[in-house]
Amino acid sequence: MNRILVDQQKITQTQADATDAAPLAAGEARLTLESFALTANNVTYAASGFAIGYWKFFPTGKAGQGLVPVWGIAEVTESRCDALAPGTRLYGFYPMADQLVIQPEVSARGNVTDVAAHRRELPAVYNSYVPVGQTTPDQDHIRALLQPLLATSYLLSDWLEDNAYFGAQQVIVGSASSKTGLGLCKYLAEKHDRAFRIVGLTSERNRAFVEGLGACDSVLSYDQIADIAQVPAVYVDMAGNALVKASLHGHLKDQLKHSAAVGISHWDQFNPSVALEGVKPEFFFAPAQIAKRRQEWGPGEIDRRITDAFMRLAGQASDWLTVKVHHGLETAPAVYAALAQGTADPREGHIIRLIP
Repeated sequence: MNRILVDQQKITQTQADATDAAPLAAGEARLTLESFALTANNVTYAASGFAIGYWKFFPTGKAGQGLVPVWGIAEVTESRCDALAPGTRLYGFYPMADQLVIQPEVSARGNVTDVAAHRRELPAVYNSYVPVGQTTPDQDHIRALLQPLLATSYLLSDWLEDNAYFGAQQVIVGSASSKTGLGLCKYLAEKHDRAFRIVGLTSERNRAFVEGLGACDSVLSYDQIADIAQVPAVYVDMAGNALVKASLHGHLKDQLKHSAAVGISHWDQFNPSVALEGVKPEFFFAPAQIAKRRQEWGPGEIDRRITDAFMRLAGQASDWLTVKVHHGLETAPAVYAALAQGTADPREGHIIRLIP
């Protein structure tokens, strides 16, 4: 098995590694990756690997070295599970590697769950694999790039509505140029009867890009926080930049009704020890909102709504997204490094393709 290991303490440092593939035990299946996406979301997985548990999904057997999870498509190339046949193609959560061994449990509807012992206590949404049939590479690429991010965007929108927007007159989206931030702005903009403004925060170099999306009522750079209206607000933070957060909290003070921490795309500026005025930030965990809605709405409904929301924005993706395909696992470190260092172009979506 070939894989890209990431230093768990210095997450910009990677190394290629090869290890012998172990024979399958009874009940196991080997999945060979065809392609996977790399986005700022993967940097967040690495930056919060210990705090949230992302390093636990794919143990490496090497102290201090982890496998960053990615979203992609793989084919079952070997199986000792009667319910999962070779040739089945699955979309889901994989390591940055060329294969994964799972212990599949297959539902009556054909969905696959990895019930390996080390994953049983981890969030179920990450352990589920969806059969995709014979799709095209372009379909696979858009799904891997956008479905997990836009699912989070939709769940954030649903969670805000579920909480009556905390009484806010403005929703401020940090790192609005990120695909999750962009998606949230677009889903909020769909609410034509809304009583709040959408304010996008981004870097100066990405400001024109966010303005061009047309989803925000106003777009400000991080050095324009003082221009934000001092009215009741919610802050949804995709970046995790401590200085930006402190500045926003200090400017809005008690007008900030809720501060949600979602991502750490600015992982090198993340510092939870920085003192903040006003409300204490609370972490938003998408699987928790999924679990709440499944209990309230019954099985399948939240999944249907997420899929519908994804399809709406994915259909517009060509207007704001250029897919760049990189061939071979060996191309992944450079792409990952650009994302981790914040130099990647937000207009681009990166795919690592492992087969022709």
